[in-house]
Amino acid sequence: MNYIVLDLEWNQCPTGKEDELPGFPFEIIEIGAVKLDEDRNVIDEYSRTIRPQVYRRLHYKTKELLHMNIKELAHSKPFTAVVADFFAWCGDDFRICTWGTTDLLEIQRNMKFYKYANPLPYPLLYYDVQKLFSLCYEDGRSRKALSTAIEMLEIPEERPFHRALDDAAYTAEVFRRLDMDKVGSYLSVDYFRPPVNKEDEISLRFPEYSKFVSRMFATKEQALADKAVITPGCYRCRSLVWRNVRWFASGSKTYLCLVRCPRHGLVKGKLRIKKANDGKLFVVRTMKLTDDAGAKKIKEKKAEIAAKKKTKK
Repeated sequence: MNYIVLDLEWNQCPTGKEDELPGFPFEIIEIGAVKLDEDRNVIDEYSRTIRPQVYRRLHYKTKELLHMNIKELAHSKPFTAVVADFFAWCGDDFRICTWGTTDLLEIQRNMKFYKYANPLPYPLLYYDVQKLFSLCYEDGRSRKALSTAIEMLEIPEERPFHRALDDAAYTAEVFRRLDMDKVGSYLSVDYFRPPVNKEDEISLRFPEYSKFVSRMFATKEQALADKAVITPGCYRCRSLVWRNVRWFASGSKTYLCLVRCPRHGLVKGKLRIKKANDGKLFVVRTMKLTDDAGAKKIKEKKAEIAAKKKTKK
């Protein structure tokens, strides 16, 4: 399997958000990528600009950031031609790697807008190099800018930032320095195409937590009534567990719980309600081992929320 380290640049409505096309805030104008072999050696590069068809003037921020002008793009091919060429270049067996989650969202949103059949596998599992960098060199929760990671790893800054191929090349250099024995199992799952049917629901298990992605529901009430969503299990042995603290709302889109596994101890759960592109809802549930201090925080959180509700009444 090869690794495709992808980076995109895009334009937005030059006259502001109020005039943008609904559901299409960003139009891709450049694709850059670096291809690595299974040993993470660089074997090829890809760089193409794209002729805009919706926002045909560059937003001032785009011009400032990319040092690009519309004349350069006017002679480029349209998105569908470039994206077809890009996926042909990728080959048949590859894993996408990106810095953060936004690039995969935007390339799929652009493919959907232009009615280009999405060739990416489902479910789409990829490496978020920004997250892996944090797992390797920081606390696993922080998210640093690419330029900061380059500086921290003392990678020579021989190229400018903020053009697609240059940023892809820098991301590839960070990726090559990661300890994959430590973080290689931490694949990210893309949410642009949530599961449609129960059979498509996604269950992933990592060294320190598990993740479940539900099918789509019409309402939050339907989602929270589904047994597959609300039945917590131990992320390590998957056995049903005794509920110490039942699910409670910790915001309009987040729910928490605390359970105890007889074999592995305390496990904390989190439900996040997310909205799909068609307006339907789906749920991402994570389960993770915790300790007495973590359990205490959850109990205190529930008590705090209950006290606030009582005060309002």
